[in-house]
Amino acid sequence: MVKEFPLLPLEKIAKKAGKEVGADRVALSATKELRNALLEIADKIAIDAVVAAHHAKRVTVKREDIVLATRK
Repeated sequence: MVKEFPLLPLEKIAKKAGKEVGADRVALSATKELRNALLEIADKIAIDAVVAAHHAKRVTVKREDIVLATRK
């Protein structure tokens, strides 16, 4: 799993979402937890995409594999 994923873009996403419901601030711990959750989801999608590519007898993961993996 990738350990160094920038927090600033995630903080911006969280702040934008928070403003829609009236929350003005986002705690650093919340941003870090969002990063962990997104990386976990991304890992699962990547694994499913590799399985899809393997099933199609390819060694290259294509866009269609990612699309298929996200529909699960």
